Amino acid sequence: MVDLLGRSGRVEEAAHLLEGMSGKPDATVWKALLAACRAHRNAALAERAAERLFELAPADAVPYVMLSNVYSAAGRWGDVARVRSLMRARGASKEPGRSWMEQDGAVHEFRAGERDHERAAEIFAKVGEMMQRIEEEEEHTADTGFALHDEGEEGKAAELARHSERLAVAWALISVPPGKPIRVYKNLRVCGDCHTTLKLVAKAYERTIVLRDANCFHHMREGLCSCGDYW
Repeated sequence: MVDLLGRSGRVEEAAHLLEGMSGKPDATVWKALLAACRAHRNAALAERAAERLFELAPADAVPYVMLSNVYSAAGRWGDVARVRSLMRARGASKEPGRSWMEQDGAVHEFRAGERDHERAAEIFAKVGEMMQRIEEEEEHTADTGFALHDEGEEGKAAELARHSERLAVAWALISVPPGKPIRVYKNLRVCGDCHTTLKLVAKAYERTIVLRDANCFHHMREGLCSCGDYW
């Protein structure tokens, strides 16, 4: 019920239901509320949910990252720095984001911004092509609220463009024959801007993209996603 209310934007009602439970809610339920707050950008309630999660699982990096995302979307960079400092002090380490795909029996792995792939130049050129195409055809501009560093608008957009799932999809557009689905895996939850970007890439290139992130499967086609833009 907390998840369903959160999906519909009724986050205060979800919080009221959660806080009125006869039993003590576990971390999974509080994470569902925090995810809803992130999706609907309710910073005040996100702070309440995160504080409960810090008590229940102080070494779990996920609540810190999600709260940091809420703050960065609101431009509260001082609070972003404070949460990161708290995260380090409590020994909660964030696993580096990585994405991978299998092609012709080989696994190709990508990390944000890294150029270790033997065809890295082609991959980064394809990312640039992707971004230009959806900007021109779909009037897409980067949602820099999902960037984690205060680098100015251009810097934030460049940071988002280097996320691992975009590199993986760019390689798939190069290597996977037209008509075949693109299947990518990511170890963390996909960020909101990458989610929107990949939906539009699927539409622009007339491809089906299946992204399995840490939370669910995203089947993207014709500019839509099976998750209904809530994950």
